[in-house]
Amino acid sequence: MLAYILRRLLFLPVVIFGVSILIFSMLQMIDPYKRLSLYVHSKTKVRPGQYEELLHKYGLDRPIYEQYVDWMKGVFHGNLGYSESAHMSVAGAIGKYCPASAELALFAVFPLVFFGIQLGVFAASHQDHFGDHAVRIIAITGWSFPTFVFGLLMLLIFYGALPWFPPGRLSPWTIPLLRSAGFVQYTGMNTVDALLNGNISLFLDALRHLVLPVITLAYVEWALILRITRSSMLDTLRQDYITTARAKGLRERVVIHKHAKRNALIPVVTVVGWAVADLFGGVVIVETIFNYPGLGRFMAKAAIQLDIAAVLGSTMFIGVLMVVSNLVVDVLYAMVDPRVRLE
Repeated sequence: MLAYILRRLLFLPVVIFGVSILIFSMLQMIDPYKRLSLYVHSKTKVRPGQYEELLHKYGLDRPIYEQYVDWMKGVFHGNLGYSESAHMSVAGAIGKYCPASAELALFAVFPLVFFGIQLGVFAASHQDHFGDHAVRIIAITGWSFPTFVFGLLMLLIFYGALPWFPPGRLSPWTIPLLRSAGFVQYTGMNTVDALLNGNISLFLDALRHLVLPVITLAYVEWALILRITRSSMLDTLRQDYITTARAKGLRERVVIHKHAKRNALIPVVTVVGWAVADLFGGVVIVETIFNYPGLGRFMAKAAIQLDIAAVLGSTMFIGVLMVVSNLVVDVLYAMVDPRVRLE
């Protein structure tokens, strides 16, 4: 197992290198004068005669491979440029907004994985019964709904008609509390910090604001996991060893959960891993709909304002995150199916 993990770790820099090449290629499609926004940190107007001087100063008139080396040096030192939309460095903006998106994604993982797998197993073990049909209808509906339509529908029902779950991240009354000297922000995630500070009222308020975006973020991916789990479980239940287990007189519950479920989860692990990683990709739409101040809304705002440095820096961050997530998926796959380690 250790050798398998080491092989994957050695391959990780190669994949990150490929991701950086793709992102840098996107950067080269932008006019060099506009790329100055990666380095110029002030809105003060630059005189026409200074453009060539600035291009030479920051190496934008040099060969592409030299520009790539300089850009990667900046990335390794955490220098992703300056964001005009956030009025701070891109690295600082990512550090500021990432905890909110991480909190949203973490709360979406549980319903995504638990309900997706459990309902998929339930539907397969009750094939062609009422429960199976009901679960399949819910899954097909979720898979067919565009994220922004489902989010607006949730907002219309549970905030417009029934004001139970408001948009945003916190209620206005919590702002003075967060800024007070007695409140310590350990992680930037409101629910976690509220518990660490022993403030249950703040925790419940943060949780209330998370309900709708979490449901919206998890619903589509949840439907996908449910359908794949059901299909994999049906294939497993037709295997000879399952027939043998039933012939031995084992209870159906034991056959399903001890003998069939683990083998059925082998193809599901990869999909679950990618779905969890893809949650960060979905936050752009969800955070914009629910006015949730996280990394996704920051990227959407940066794109609208043509904040090149912010868009590319955030893309690089999420790209590395996806690569690392892929590594975790490979390791989990090997843990579920030991045959993978021997390949």
